[in-house]
Amino acid sequence: MNETHQQLIQIGSRILSASRNELYLSMRFLDVALSSLRYEMNLSSLYVGTDGEKILFNPRYLIQRYLSDRVLVNRAYLHMLLHCLFRHPFHQGDRDEEYWNLACDIAVESMVDALPFKSVRLVVSDRRNEWYDKLRRELKVLSAEGIYEVLQKEKLSIQDFGKLQLEFWVDDHVFWEKKKDDDQNQDENQDDNNNQNQNDQNDEQEQQRRQELEEKWRDISEKMQTNLETFSKEAGEEVGDLLQYLKVENRERYDYRRFLEKFVTLKEDMQVDDDSYDYIFYTYGLQLYGNLPLIEALEYKEVKKVEEIVIAIDTSESCEGEVVRKFLEETYAILRQNESFFHTFHIHIIQCDTVIQQDKVITSAEEMAAYMEEFDLRGSGGTDFRPVFTYVSKLIEEKVFRNLKGLIYFTDGWGQFPKRRPPYETAFVFFDEGMYNEREVPPWAMKVILGKEDLEISYNKE
Repeated sequence: MNETHQQLIQIGSRILSASRNELYLSMRFLDVALSSLRYEMNLSSLYVGTDGEKILFNPRYLIQRYLSDRVLVNRAYLHMLLHCLFRHPFHQGDRDEEYWNLACDIAVESMVDALPFKSVRLVVSDRRNEWYDKLRRELKVLSAEGIYEVLQKEKLSIQDFGKLQLEFWVDDHVFWEKKKDDDQNQDENQDDNNNQNQNDQNDEQEQQRRQELEEKWRDISEKMQTNLETFSKEAGEEVGDLLQYLKVENRERYDYRRFLEKFVTLKEDMQVDDDSYDYIFYTYGLQLYGNLPLIEALEYKEVKKVEEIVIAIDTSESCEGEVVRKFLEETYAILRQNESFFHTFHIHIIQCDTVIQQDKVITSAEEMAAYMEEFDLRGSGGTDFRPVFTYVSKLIEEKVFRNLKGLIYFTDGWGQFPKRRPPYETAFVFFDEGMYNEREVPPWAMKVILGKEDLEISYNKE
């Protein structure tokens, strides 16, 4: 390593260290996050970027930005830090790369632009403000996932999309996790099994490293949220938007199918019990007698599936019909896959505002399909949760339910709750981009928050 190269590394590192210190003096709640990224010179990019483990910089670009205005370096540093705190480098999945990159940049820049600190303050352009206003008309919180959906609907021209990229571009995302091209990987590896095994092992190690990094940033993000809500409450009020974004990103995510496992029943179901099947006796009989096995598979197996459940739907004015439909469609999609439910089951779908509007009994996937075809939301008054619980208690007394496992109440959260705990599990499900984090439920009930990404309609993908 020659002397000039070493000097460039030192200069770049010193610039980033100075920026880190200035950010720390303004925002003490970033202390753990600011100390979590090391620096490395990387000439494969002309700019700066992060992979979640380090900031990779081109010294020429960094020096130019610092000489122009050190606030630009501070903003770039904070921009990359927020990408990590919200785990943007790890969440591309099957999304379009260019749209996802832009959505992440807009989300992060909207947070930086809203901060009141001199170390990162710049005049916000009219174009940015126009887009912020436009997005806020669509979204309650400007999360990357929500912005991505809006951008997809916009169908921007190539020229307008390019202008928007330039408006919000700050760092290079080339170091982020990329979507793999399976066909390309197969073509590259099919001639050499040893190379393929080595590549698979390397991919597995890299995937494990990325997962560990994501968990590390999730932990930092959750601790920062707790800090802003408790010890640094004054700072939390100053950065209200940032705190709200943290609440949205850090909320517990639920796979709806796995959530239904809380309401399962242990019962015999008609299927082969592989666990109790003895292949030795089976194959020995075939060898000895030609076509006569000495043991046959058991036709029944004890499994845990949903048998009896109540799905209550809040039909007050604050609940949108399209959102309720998506919730039911996802339930229908799970029913069709026959993995979570018995061949016959007993589900009551109850629509209620302040009174019971409808009780539809579903006993098969076919009945659920017919219900979805004719579905309409009934009632538009206020919200009172008590009538549903009273009605279900009456059904239990009348022996309509033999083994009711639970009630799932899909709602906006505003209403009167029962004072006593019912004799079955209860969950209140909110659909929101984050505002319902503040909704309170009784201590005996579960609270589940589902976003758009949690209610992807899987049966459309079959």
